[in-house]
Amino acid sequence: MADSAPQAPPRVSLAAAQRRPIRAVGMERALHKDVYHFILARGWPTFFALVAATFLGANLLFASLYLAQPGCIANARAGSFEDAFYFSVQTIATIGYGGMYPLTRYAHIVVVVEAMTGMLGIAVITGLTFTRFARPSARVLFSKKVTVTPRDGVPHLMFRMANWRRNRIVEAQLRVVLLVTERTREGEMLRRQVDVPLVRDRTALFFLTWTAMHKIDADSPFHGPDALAKLTEKRAELFLSLMGFDETIGQTIIARHEYTLSDIVFGARFADVLGSDARGRFQIDYSKFHDVVPVPIPSAE
Repeated sequence: MADSAPQAPPRVSLAAAQRRPIRAVGMERALHKDVYHFILARGWPTFFALVAATFLGANLLFASLYLAQPGCIANARAGSFEDAFYFSVQTIATIGYGGMYPLTRYAHIVVVVEAMTGMLGIAVITGLTFTRFARPSARVLFSKKVTVTPRDGVPHLMFRMANWRRNRIVEAQLRVVLLVTERTREGEMLRRQVDVPLVRDRTALFFLTWTAMHKIDADSPFHGPDALAKLTEKRAELFLSLMGFDETIGQTIIARHEYTLSDIVFGARFADVLGSDARGRFQIDYSKFHDVVPVPIPSAE
């Protein structure tokens, strides 16, 4: 009798154990050496918060410098930090209402330094904002689950994706890698990548949905009744990388996703999402995109 379909792994909290952030030790923390990448890697709310904090911090600094010499700003109240702060804002933003202006040489020097700081700051922030907007990004929807579904009597591991923007991604290519932890004969722990070959790893036009399949044959790491148990011991994870050319922005885009073994649903298929409406128009139902439907997997005799 041939090998039966792989069995589901025991119920363990793989998602909680494997998706925790990696804690790095022994690294030199030097933010000033990679500020550009640090800022680009932040989300939009954090980015705007950093810009606001930098703007306020610079104005607080220059307001303190103006207060260092009392009476250096015309029409400002003596010892008023508020007036000095507002004058700094007008100077660094090149607003210049004219109500307050520098009176002494010291104040003029501070204004010169602040004006240069403001021009450079605006240039840097403008460049960073443009880079963030111009950076190519993909909006590819990956199914929450991976299914094991029979095709012509052979179980297949299936991944479903959808182009969320509904534009055209041409020459899209998908790569699936299984990352496992193994111990060598010398006792060394290694993280090894195992390529998971797909029946079709590329499509000429990725417009709506794409279901990629991996055939679980004798060469598959998922083959055998105890395959999932062995992979669980190796803390295996599935990583997907999709790359294609976006016709709208004219650039190559990359989308990534990861699955744990607990995301695999055996004896199931993805629910149908493609169909037609009452007027005969082609439609896709995203409300069922993550749904799976149980199907029997016949055992080979």
